[in-house]
Amino acid sequence: MTKIDPRTEIKEFLSSRRARITPERAGLPAYGGNRRVKGLRREEVALLAGISVDYYVRMERGGLAGASDGVLDAVASALQLDEAERDHLFQLARQSRAPGGPRRRRPAVTLRPALQQVLDAITDAPAWICNGRYDVLAANHLARALYSPVLADSRRPANTARFVYLNPEAARAFFVDYDRIARDVAAKLRMEAGRNPHDEELIALVGELSTRSELFRQRWASQDVRFHRSGRKRLHHPVVGRLDLDVESMELSAEPGLLLNVYTAPAGTAAADGLVLLASWAADTQKPGSHNANRA
Repeated sequence: MTKIDPRTEIKEFLSSRRARITPERAGLPAYGGNRRVKGLRREEVALLAGISVDYYVRMERGGLAGASDGVLDAVASALQLDEAERDHLFQLARQSRAPGGPRRRRPAVTLRPALQQVLDAITDAPAWICNGRYDVLAANHLARALYSPVLADSRRPANTARFVYLNPEAARAFFVDYDRIARDVAAKLRMEAGRNPHDEELIALVGELSTRSELFRQRWASQDVRFHRSGRKRLHHPVVGRLDLDVESMELSAEPGLLLNVYTAPAGTAAADGLVLLASWAADTQKPGSHNANRA
């Protein structure tokens, strides 16, 4: 992949969302049983959004630059977009309004020492910091132990998306819900592409995954988007076994684009016991003379 073209992104996103909405679901009469399009017609979306057909056709061809927030809201409602999809549509519109420019390489991220201090102060839970490309930028000792399969790759920064799609055998063994994880990773990368279509590292990552993984090509083509959000993650660690953990993913307001992820387990559960065992194993691997290749 040489670039992420905002006009193409708009066209494919809007047409894919339109294709999934049936007239019945939209509350419209479906005249005749031989519709030539999957989902709604463009004129039906225009009707639901209260805009002209020509205007909506221009939008779906990539012309969002002149669309007001009110029009975008109306189209989002007509297409029954969820919160992440609505945000993605607005991000695509903002990129359309911004002056065009060449791809840019983001400066290498050097985390402030205080952020590593924060991670190291979290002693009873795995905690790590990543960016929107899934680069693992920093981690505490428990996170390095928990994500040891991901960090086994010598490439730095380690990248969860590469692990999921380019090392699928190990990823399937590690992530209990591998199919959901793979879907979510692609959807979150798509969300990041809407925000930063000229990010050279992101373009390179998407190109690498598209070239080397048929599954990623399928997930990427779906046009699905998702926020980084809190939830439950079920892992199978090679040393301590099954861990069902609660995940909190928090944006760092002082470091735009970076996320702090903390994994916890309710007291008295098997997962809590597993984290204690994980901490013991991590301490053993970090003793003088032991081999530890898992620095983030």
